[in-house]
Amino acid sequence: MATEQITSWQPPADSGISIKFVEAGGNRYEVAMAGAGDRLALCLHGFPELHYSWRHQMPMLAEMGYRVWAPNMRGYGESHRPVGTEHYGLNRLAQDVADVIDASGAKDVTLIAHDWGAIVAWHFAIKKLRPLTKLIILNVPHPKCGQREIKKWRQLKKSWYIFFFQIPWLPEKLLARGKGRAIQMAFRGNAVNTELFDDQALEPYRQAALRPGALTAMLSYYRALLQIPDGRDLPTYQVDIPTLVLWGEQDIALDIHLLDGLEDYVPDLTIKRFPEASHWVQQDVPDAVNAELQSWLEG
Repeated sequence: MATEQITSWQPPADSGISIKFVEAGGNRYEVAMAGAGDRLALCLHGFPELHYSWRHQMPMLAEMGYRVWAPNMRGYGESHRPVGTEHYGLNRLAQDVADVIDASGAKDVTLIAHDWGAIVAWHFAIKKLRPLTKLIILNVPHPKCGQREIKKWRQLKKSWYIFFFQIPWLPEKLLARGKGRAIQMAFRGNAVNTELFDDQALEPYRQAALRPGALTAMLSYYRALLQIPDGRDLPTYQVDIPTLVLWGEQDIALDIHLLDGLEDYVPDLTIKRFPEASHWVQQDVPDAVNAELQSWLEG
């Protein structure tokens, strides 16, 4: 059941977006919602983001006839925030997605995911925890492509932050300094269209990261990735549903070669590259991303 409470973002009144709290699997999730209907578009955000990162896509998806849910993932915003790295392994995160789908009651689900949300989405789709109609991934590689490329210097040098985040307390201290200015610079410093990432646009991220325990929870995703081997030995890595991959080519953290060989694991695959977009692709070129989403979903 959804209830009204204090939220981490207040959508504009004319956006068609509301914020509700949903109980799912015994946990509470802060969910941005728009639209109505039997078809669910479930949008998963990344690090250091929120459901807010889908603000440009949610109204468009609602207009297309989707019921759109964008939850703050565990540890983020006002969603539940368990303490301890053991609570942030991929199996647990993927089960969160299943729990939210169950709470929605939807039978037709399109999963749309970026960054860490996309890591979880790949895992979820591979394990087939719940039926999906379509899968849309933004700027994150299939796990097997990631495992291949991390062994090469061109990607390893860009992944330095994953290893830095394994250090206790220091990453939290650095990200929180200057009242969270480092969080804002994580976006603006890597964006292409920087005018879309001014202080006002980035304020929800800054405030959310400064909540007690939030940064440690957010970094626990990275710590669990190396400490909990949930995704390293799955029986299959095939994804057998129609899949769209959108990729901002100016991604400073993820090399473009991560797309190589993706079709070996995803037979029904469409890839769209955006030469003038960063890792934050759906916020950097929202109109272009929306056009591709609409075209592919309708097609």
